Amino acid sequence: MDLTPLRTANPDHWAKAAAIRALTLDAVAAANSGHSGMPMGMADVATVLFEKHLKFDASAPNWPDRDRFILSAGHGSMLLYALLHLTGYADMTLEQIKNFRQWGAITAGHPEYGHAGGIETTTGPLGQGISNAVGFAMAEEILRARFGKKVMDHHTYCIAGDGCLMEGVSQEAITLAGRHQLSRLIVLWDNNNITIDGPVTLSDTTDQPARFKAAGWAVIEIDGHDPDAIDAALTKAKKQSKPTMIACKTHIALGHAAQDTSKGHGALTDAAQLQAAKEAYGWKYGPFEVPSDVKGQWEAIGSRGAGTRADWEARVATLSGAKQKELTRVFAREVPKKLASTVRAFKKQMTDTAPKLATRAASEKALEVLNPVLPETVGGSADLTGSNNTKTGDLGVFDTNNRSGRYVYWGIREHGMAAAMNGMALHGGIRPYGGTFMCFTDYARPAMRLAALMKIPTVFVMTHDSIGLGEDGPTHQPVEHLAISRATPNTMVFRPADAVETAEAWELAFSSTQTPSVLSLTRQGLPTVRTEHKTKNLTAQGAYVLAEATGKRQVILIATGSEVSVALAAREALQAQGIGTRVVSMPCMELFAQQDEGYRRRILPPGPVRVGVEAAVQQGWDRWLNGERGKANKAGFVGMNDFGASAPANVLFEKFGITAQAVAETAKSLL
Repeated sequence: MDLTPLRTANPDHWAKAAAIRALTLDAVAAANSGHSGMPMGMADVATVLFEKHLKFDASAPNWPDRDRFILSAGHGSMLLYALLHLTGYADMTLEQIKNFRQWGAITAGHPEYGHAGGIETTTGPLGQGISNAVGFAMAEEILRARFGKKVMDHHTYCIAGDGCLMEGVSQEAITLAGRHQLSRLIVLWDNNNITIDGPVTLSDTTDQPARFKAAGWAVIEIDGHDPDAIDAALTKAKKQSKPTMIACKTHIALGHAAQDTSKGHGALTDAAQLQAAKEAYGWKYGPFEVPSDVKGQWEAIGSRGAGTRADWEARVATLSGAKQKELTRVFAREVPKKLASTVRAFKKQMTDTAPKLATRAASEKALEVLNPVLPETVGGSADLTGSNNTKTGDLGVFDTNNRSGRYVYWGIREHGMAAAMNGMALHGGIRPYGGTFMCFTDYARPAMRLAALMKIPTVFVMTHDSIGLGEDGPTHQPVEHLAISRATPNTMVFRPADAVETAEAWELAFSSTQTPSVLSLTRQGLPTVRTEHKTKNLTAQGAYVLAEATGKRQVILIATGSEVSVALAAREALQAQGIGTRVVSMPCMELFAQQDEGYRRRILPPGPVRVGVEAAVQQGWDRWLNGERGKANKAGFVGMNDFGASAPANVLFEKFGITAQAVAETAKSLL
């Protein structure tokens, strides 16, 4: 393809875009791995976006009212890294570009949130970025309604590729955005018709513009290498009353021998072809060399927003002191001082009244007192509001006519919900939580993993957490899901035994700044097991002694959630036979593992028989039964080793042998 017309029509633009392409080629060649083609194909679009539309200040990457730029096609990470380096982000040095994909560098193979300013989210698993973008746009709407347009008034831009649009989660995301008329969301589709296997048409013939239109989006189709057309499309998109998809027809690996081929998707490392591409660009500079005039133009783009940011800071300074403090607090993820006292008062009420409640109902009661204290919370459910108990009366429903609503009806979109909640958390100023049945963590799982990887405190409310849900049967009864979530690094999995532990779990989840939480909650009613009020949050220790042995301690029963009351009943039976039995409630294994050796030893001392009790598979329990001074020949587990069945809950617990009698017999068999 002859690039002369593109080079000569807009030479200043071309030089800036060529800098992105050259840095991409050099970095991928140095690493001998990566994805060259997408940054080369979308360099024109990105250049126009950053130069003429994106509201940002490279010297203030965390400015709350900046436009958000999300690279959903995260494999093309060098596009983002080149932009950050060229515009003058302090941490994105040339040395980092040279160390692309190397140990210790912030320029990871796919963009990772927290590695560098300007990386708004971790992308690479396709479809996640565009789904995060929906959450970013929702957060902007909610915060604009809360703090006013002079504080919150920005756009979310997202570059997505064919792979993002093929992933099923994209459908959940785009229909959600269309339903809510998120007019501040603009998606730039890299329409290059190439995937790793070959042309897109090998596997997909979807009319993407028609698909977006059907979902309620405005659609603009352009030549993705024409800077005037790109500029006009972005200008038009910002005037729409609905989200906009700009279909940018591009050439993958523009100007390279691999242009418009599947080879162009990956690492273009052939030295002669690389040099030929640079010559086609008119780029006469050495590896990683950007001439000072081009770098200067890019740095001017990076500092262009400084005045806008200063104006914003001046506007914020005119707010009342209380409002300024609140804005700072919610973006710093600090909890209000009232939170702890509110939780303590609720715990005392639950201990005094000792209700028999499903922990999902206890969760709703806790949220009824916590949501008014935490105006940054945004709740929701994937079409299970009445089952997940996530809606409280004070929230109001987020909708096109109520942007201050704090409850989202996500519809049957578990994956889209989880990914959009991550976007809300990443945007800042919002603490999102959302519910579904625990079995459907399977549908939300990719986004749950990314929340942990990104170190963001999204809260996943997973109700109906065992065979205790009863008649819906094994399709809905989770048995392996606790183990899956516990196996995920940087995740707190709470399985509270009663209303008191549930409130403590919520306090910890809402106080977290870097760790997502999974709340595993029951459908069936549970007795209050914390019958003595303690101001201290015992769940924060992960495990604690709920009932001490009378006489010589011979058995320790360790249980979670609905099985804590089973363990207490087993203790009564064992004590009646003169067998001293301690019951340990373990609402959060991860927090217990973080306690010091001395505390863990006090809770699980050497010597006694240990029996774990949980209506789930044993995986993940061995440390507490066989390790931590335990012995395999003195350890047992009462739980599930297969899928459940359809029957009333009490019948299922009996048939699967998760009863006080079975626990007592297991303990005695080990003595």
